[in-house]
Amino acid sequence: QVQVVESGGGLVQPGGSLRLSCAASGTTSFGIYTMAWYRQAPGKQRDLVAIIFSGGTTQYAGSVKGRFTISRDNAKNTVYLQMNNLKPEDTAVYYCNGPSNSWGQGTQVTVSS
Repeated sequence: QVQVVESGGGLVQPGGSLRLSCAASGTTSFGIYTMAWYRQAPGKQRDLVAIIFSGGTTQYAGSVKGRFTISRDNAKNTVYLQMNNLKPEDTAVYYCNGPSNSWGQGTQVTVSS
């Protein structure tokens, strides 16, 4: 059974940075899977933030383009989300979506002074 576990969230001031990690287990073929980060703010729907395909191609939501970078390390079965110049509107629970449509428990990111 594939599982993904997110980590790296926390409280950061506006303009700060965080790096989220998502580690996958239960698969020996991590590299063939598309991986994605979503986020959900209180009272709002879960939205796609960034996606990375098996070949390394990436796509971003317009609101984070130029500030966030998604990357992957297939040797470690891990995908990352580097978040720079964070804004209060980035505050949300961030979720990783991985192999076999697996979801993690989420990690809270709070941007506040």
